[in-house]
Amino acid sequence: MKLENLRIARSLVPLAAACSLLGGCMTSTPVWDAHFGEAVRTVTQAQIIDPHAAEHNPSTQGVDGQSAVSAMTQYDKLFSAPPVSSNPYTIGVSSGVGSAGQ
Repeated sequence: MKLENLRIARSLVPLAAACSLLGGCMTSTPVWDAHFGEAVRTVTQAQIIDPHAAEHNPSTQGVDGQSAVSAMTQYDKLFSAPPVSSNPYTIGVSSGVGSAGQ
């Protein structure tokens, strides 16, 4: 029985080697490569409501550059140093005064 298994293995080894060598020569994804990135481009375009919105709506007049810079600076300060809660265990909990029991 061992000799028969050895004969089968000897005949399968060259076949497996030939298949692996030939498998490296062929490309398996020519269709996929031709359409690479289409899904991302389609989803990106689907998320844009109006791609020409900047052309339809001109910018609002009345805000000068200095006021705009000041407003954006104040806005950025809100997120650079958020207000600190006095008690860290009261996340979203009210002070207990309310109309729940009435």
